[in-house]
Amino acid sequence: MSTKAYAAQTAKTPLAPFTLERRAVGANDVAIDILFCGVCHSDLHTARGEWGGVKFPSVPGHEIVGRVTQAGGNVKNFKVGDIVGVGCMVDSCRTCPSCKDGLEQYCEGPDGFTGTYNGTMSGRGDNTFGGYSTDIVVDQHFVLKINHDESDLAGVAPLLCAGITTWSPLRHWNVGPGKKVGIVGIGGLGHMGIKLAHALGAHVVAFTTSESKRQAALDLGADEVVISKNSADMKKHALSFDFILNTVAAPHNLDAFMALLKRDGTMTLVGVPSEPHPSPFVGNLIFKRRQLAGSLIGGIPETQEMLDFCAKHNITADIEMIKMQDIENAYERMLKSDVKYRFVIDMNSLKTA
Repeated sequence: MSTKAYAAQTAKTPLAPFTLERRAVGANDVAIDILFCGVCHSDLHTARGEWGGVKFPSVPGHEIVGRVTQAGGNVKNFKVGDIVGVGCMVDSCRTCPSCKDGLEQYCEGPDGFTGTYNGTMSGRGDNTFGGYSTDIVVDQHFVLKINHDESDLAGVAPLLCAGITTWSPLRHWNVGPGKKVGIVGIGGLGHMGIKLAHALGAHVVAFTTSESKRQAALDLGADEVVISKNSADMKKHALSFDFILNTVAAPHNLDAFMALLKRDGTMTLVGVPSEPHPSPFVGNLIFKRRQLAGSLIGGIPETQEMLDFCAKHNITADIEMIKMQDIENAYERMLKSDVKYRFVIDMNSLKTA
């Protein structure tokens, strides 16, 4: 299948029109006409070669929403015309303990999970090409049902990465009614963390370094907002949090937040900084049996759970729509945090170019 796309040919060249060949639809495959694709910071890091092992040409995009155009003979849960999603993974070993537990993101096979882009398809050596394209062919196991209204589909796209990246730890650490939960950072991830924690019934406190984001955080569903640079305001919350989700992808002092946790409280990191965080003080962990943890996207079952929950509660990401041709400008704005809160590409702009 000849497919229009946008690709980076090298780490130094801007994304530009590119034609690729999608594989023929196999018995277990679903072919998808891509309607919208969210823009993730990981896309930028990959396209500009900032992470090791990037294979060029690179077609980013792993927040995909589209319509099924063809389904293989063994496909039971999807039919032509269905609205579906594809997130950060398109394959895994399926036999390791993590895969069997529905946690494919932690696949223990030789190559781990296969990324939607910049991944190697098992046994073929192909470089996977992502959602900055008009069509994609994906194994049915990694295709997700979307039940939102079609008018909301652009805002659904970021749920496939930003949504599940925050949902997975919130669910794993049992966030819900009666729990006091902190969300550190109010960006693409943080704004979803606030919405989801609020919908799960927790008391949500948003942490930001910027007073100008206070009202925005309240509008997203935060019950309180704390300016993390204000040490007096921080101290008021000492020993009071059951759980803190830290979405910040820049090095910062973790101890300031660890001190806010109750005994047996947990802070989970989902942001990956380019340089290490300053080493946390071990005493903050030992003397209150606190935990500092990490979490990576989510497995297919919990991603479907998240999508169903969001459809039920009418939750989507706050987005700004762009044309495919404007992706480089969007990257530059993303570096300046000049977006509330996620760019989404209208793929019709590529189809009609």
